[in-house]
Amino acid sequence: MSDMQDKAFLETIVKAIVGHPEKVEVDRTVDEMGVLLTLKIDPEDMGYVIGRRGQTAQAIRTLLKIVGAKNNARVNLKIHEPEGSNRVRREHKPAEEVIDTSAIDNLTI
Repeated sequence: MSDMQDKAFLETIVKAIVGHPEKVEVDRTVDEMGVLLTLKIDPEDMGYVIGRRGQTAQAIRTLLKIVGAKNNARVNLKIHEPEGSNRVRREHKPAEEVIDTSAIDNLTI
């Protein structure tokens, strides 16, 4: 059980934060470099797992390192990106397009 504890831990965390927990799959491989957990999720849930600026993914990786240290193993996480997936890139708009200045223009002091 202790050698599969990292896989169960990752599955529990990810299933709690995604919208499609039934599609969460974790593959575990062990080699001379340590343990590699490959996470496969629904493409719609990618944002939940990655988080803003990768903060959620980094937090999960940190927790996995702690679980690995407890079992004297190096644990790494790879988040599988499906082939042909299109990441939605956000365009940065000028401030004039974001802020409605018409209310400010009509303001009397």
